[in-house]
Amino acid sequence: MIEIKNISKAFNGKVVLDGISGVFKKGETSLVIGASGTGKSVLLKCMLDLVTPENGSVLYDGREFLGISENERKEIRREMGVLFQGGALFDSKTVNDNIKFPLDMLTDMSESEKRDRVDFCLHKVGLDGTGKRMPSEISGGMKKRVGIARAIVMNPKYLFCDEPNSGLDPLTSIKIDELIKELTDDFQITTVIITHDMNSVLSIGDNIKFLYKGKKIWEGDSNAIMTAKLKEIDEFVFSNHALKKLRGEFH
Repeated sequence: MIEIKNISKAFNGKVVLDGISGVFKKGETSLVIGASGTGKSVLLKCMLDLVTPENGSVLYDGREFLGISENERKEIRREMGVLFQGGALFDSKTVNDNIKFPLDMLTDMSESEKRDRVDFCLHKVGLDGTGKRMPSEISGGMKKRVGIARAIVMNPKYLFCDEPNSGLDPLTSIKIDELIKELTDDFQITTVIITHDMNSVLSIGDNIKFLYKGKKIWEGDSNAIMTAKLKEIDEFVFSNHALKKLRGEFH
């Protein structure tokens, strides 16, 4: 479980996050949603201690993460997996070596143990036999799967996904959502997803936190958001004709 308390952050006097609090539970896919510029990515960076908030606390299973020593921070970071928005693969490394990179940096596993772990993760994301390929030789959807494999290679307790469906076609996006949900369920990971993809919200939104102008103004699940009576949510959720039609079925 991850708990954030009263997270506030400003840049050049402009408030980006204004007292955000909430809980992200083990075994759930928790989504942070909102329009561009609402502070979603900044909140993620605060949770990862890549940006330091002016106020607030971030606790991983009760352990404070902000303001601790570098060694203590490294111990908690070993329990994290991160899927970056663009995949962030090393172009000069094979798929195998991209996935193995955290093991090389953070463990003293033998090479055979690393290979076994990489093969296991490739199998979990449905990419058996692709390990010798270069990133330039695989599709965008496959790159995201490689990114997920790298994110889970350390067997993390906490998984962070920044816009996992960015740049993907709708069918591939659905497959990525299903994969993230499956891994969360199978390994009982605390999963935090930053997204603006309503398909993700409706299909895997166990818990949804809606940010608006730096504040968390609503929280609920994928069913509750369809009947939420907030103008800001209406503007975000029902911004296309298909969803407006769907909204009519709930009223």
